[in-house]
Amino acid sequence: MPMDQLSRFVVWLCSKFPREHLEFINKELSDILQGRKEFPTNPKDAFREKHPNYRDFTVNPNPPLTEPAKKKSRI
Repeated sequence: MPMDQLSRFVVWLCSKFPREHLEFINKELSDILQGRKEFPTNPKDAFREKHPNYRDFTVNPNPPLTEPAKKKSRI
């Protein structure tokens, strides 16, 4: 998120909440970021959103071929 959007978000927060609520929000965010509290939900993963298939692969459960495949005869 670009900084100008973050700045607008902060201004919006300040316009919607009283000072006491903003201080509580600040304390909660600080505790979460410093590891004193668990994240209530998983944080947004911007890289995963931009690249949803990055390293998204599966391994074939069948063993590799040890002999060449037999040719089918034409009848």
